[in-house]
Amino acid sequence: MTSDHAPENPTTAHPRPEFPEQEQQHPGRTDAMRPRPDHGEESYRGSGLLRDRAALVTGGDSGIGRAVCLAFAREGADVLFAHLPEEAEDARETARLVEDAGRKAVAVPCDIREERACRDLVERAVTEFGRIDVLVNNAAYQMAQSEGIEAITTEQFDRVMKTNLYGMFWLTRAALPHIPEGGCVLNSTSVQAYKPSPPLLDYAMTKGAIVTFTQGLAQQLAPRGIRVNAVAPGPVWTPLIPATMPETAEFGKQAPLGRPAQPAEMAPAYVFLASAAASFITGEIMNATGGTPLP
Repeated sequence: MTSDHAPENPTTAHPRPEFPEQEQQHPGRTDAMRPRPDHGEESYRGSGLLRDRAALVTGGDSGIGRAVCLAFAREGADVLFAHLPEEAEDARETARLVEDAGRKAVAVPCDIREERACRDLVERAVTEFGRIDVLVNNAAYQMAQSEGIEAITTEQFDRVMKTNLYGMFWLTRAALPHIPEGGCVLNSTSVQAYKPSPPLLDYAMTKGAIVTFTQGLAQQLAPRGIRVNAVAPGPVWTPLIPATMPETAEFGKQAPLGRPAQPAEMAPAYVFLASAAASFITGEIMNATGGTPLP
């Protein structure tokens, strides 16, 4: 879990705002972003922390999910990842990065808003790997609404809840019989769980629920030898941003480090929590906010 260069000043290690204003249709594409996100393609060096593990990652086509898939593979894990059918182009690049690391990559187009799709996804992972050592519930949906709660339609609210909460619940429930002792569940929550931005009211609600789900499930599964933790990122430069937010030029400037994180900066937190180094850590939320204090 190392880089090939000396430590840099974290305020200037990656691009800082102001970024070019840009807008994409959801779910967005990585190659259309300016600047292009860094997933660790040139910098991440593994050290065998997840050797021969089998991982299932949702939202693995781009952003944090792609960075996690890349890092897991370079740490020695095989990876099956889910993506929306319209994200196939980005998914092919994630699969290439995993395979270039010498590990097995399985890209599965599906919509985790459907319970049957979640069950099928788990069954596919078990068919491919025989087990699931690490489940990463990372997929999420948001759509900023600056005009307040009145602008959040029932259709949007349902999509946010189904993607961020129902999918996580269905996948975890289906995967548990196939997670052995020593395995783990990792969930992606957010700074929004603690410091909600008004335009992201419904999204922030789900991220708060993920914190509670993580802490409660960790207590349930501790006797079974399965750990449950979460990562709470601050602003991260992913395709979800230009696809769901009206203004991008100043994105991330509010963080004390003065910039958004790159996906590559999130992946080491997931690697650590999935590794044996975190064997006594469960029910925890690892904050990666660029300096924004959280409880």
